[in-house]
Amino acid sequence: MRTARMLATAALAGAALLGLAAPAALADSPSASASPSDQSGPTEAGTTFRTAARFLPGQQATAQAATGDYLYWVFPADTGERPTVTATVTLPDAALRHGPATWRVDVYDGLRRRQPCMYGMQSRTAAKDAATVELACVLRPVRASADAWANDPLPGSYYVRLTVTGLPDEDLGQPFTARIGADVLDKGGAYATDGSLAAPLVPGATTADQAEADADAGRTTAVEAAAPEDGWSSGWWSDRWIWTLAGGVLAALAGIGGYVLTRGSGRPSRVPPAV
Repeated sequence: MRTARMLATAALAGAALLGLAAPAALADSPSASASPSDQSGPTEAGTTFRTAARFLPGQQATAQAATGDYLYWVFPADTGERPTVTATVTLPDAALRHGPATWRVDVYDGLRRRQPCMYGMQSRTAAKDAATVELACVLRPVRASADAWANDPLPGSYYVRLTVTGLPDEDLGQPFTARIGADVLDKGGAYATDGSLAAPLVPGATTADQAEADADAGRTTAVEAAAPEDGWSSGWWSDRWIWTLAGGVLAALAGIGGYVLTRGSGRPSRVPPAV
């Protein structure tokens, strides 16, 4: 009976630990995306990396421009997040166009390295009579740190560039409307790495000493200005710690249970005490 009670206690303790870790695992589901994508964002776009219009994940940025222009936006992405960028282009009136047009959306990190899409249609050709064209790019999850030679996405600013890459020359300069959005999915500790950057990769990021001096003087640093709504994460914490702790405790409980089951019941009653 004592053995059964001990094993039952161990099972209940293990279930409780897994229950604590379960909410972190749910972050991998689509319901954990950052915020609804119906919030209004900027109504203009930049024409270079330096003038990119800033918006937050969950917002919708819009702009009106002439076909052939390069449009730029920028949004923050933090450790453990997997951004999805979407773009909808409302094309000029079909009667004014002379043929199909190919549109493309590209995403660059804070070092202006183009980031490949895991999946999504980042380039699409719209027929002459099409009213809109929709594009999407799902990036890889953002890591806290990476090797210098790697192209892994790192926390910081992410630039979105939209442009037309192929169309009849007669259609250059015609007006169009663009709508850009970005949603992030929290991937938790599944892509956690050891270490973290000294500062997120954002334009104008400087040394730690200068950042401290700006903070003492009450000035907003470039890193703070580019941060998500809830600020940048430290990079060292992830739900991987919960799973590691739960696994260690369960292993210890399994060892205790195995010992209890194999140690036997002690001296047999038929053996004299003096033997």
